[in-house]
Amino acid sequence: MSGHSKWAGIKHKKAIVDAKKGKAFSKVSKEITVAAKMGGGNPDMNSRLRLAVEKAKEVNMPSDNIKRAIKKGTGELPGVNYEETMYEGYGPGGVALLLEIMTDNKNRTVGEIRHILSKHNGNMGESGCVAWIFDQKGYLLVDKSAIDEDTLMSAALDAGADDFKNDPDEENYEITTAPEDMNTVKEHLKKENIKLNLAEVTMIPQNYVKLEGKDAQRMLKLMEALEDHDDVQNVYANFDIPDEIMGEAE
Repeated sequence: MSGHSKWAGIKHKKAIVDAKKGKAFSKVSKEITVAAKMGGGNPDMNSRLRLAVEKAKEVNMPSDNIKRAIKKGTGELPGVNYEETMYEGYGPGGVALLLEIMTDNKNRTVGEIRHILSKHNGNMGESGCVAWIFDQKGYLLVDKSAIDEDTLMSAALDAGADDFKNDPDEENYEITTAPEDMNTVKEHLKKENIKLNLAEVTMIPQNYVKLEGKDAQRMLKLMEALEDHDDVQNVYANFDIPDEIMGEAE
């Protein structure tokens, strides 16, 4: 999972930087609105909304903005009607791409995403072409300097985690859970005073494509372009890129 871990860390840092510019608020607000529309406006009864609100707090989104986004979802305030969809495609070197989209205009969005992909040596695929490569999982990262391996592994597995990994080349321990168990494991670790670098429900690839040189650089530029698009909520990919090239994206 090294490729996933590296990009997850970079993406998390970028979110904090983007938040300072106000760029992150738009995407988080969309997620809150859609989550409230789908499952109601009470975070205690709506796990998707709870995670979205926590993400909003991480990027220091004002509480009034969070409340407005919830009310737009529940219909208490007028708002845009967003549709959720998934796009699938390929990046440089045959890397599989899975994109979570929220848009108020599918025709506009699909045209813009096609343009981004073709500009960066990628292309759109048909529905189902790569989705089978990814599994939805709860995913948590814990800094290795904060706790020893045995203590964390015991705490995570006791809380209901599915798997625990200690890649010697990585700065973080990796914990995976069933999607519905992620919050339970997260709360258990927090009660044990274990600081988490990341906790999210994500799509993890079953296999990875190793990229080097120009293909690796093109792939990172493509990821940045896709993540920067207002209608793209999340991008998942199965690339594995050397640390020295990944470092250029930070």
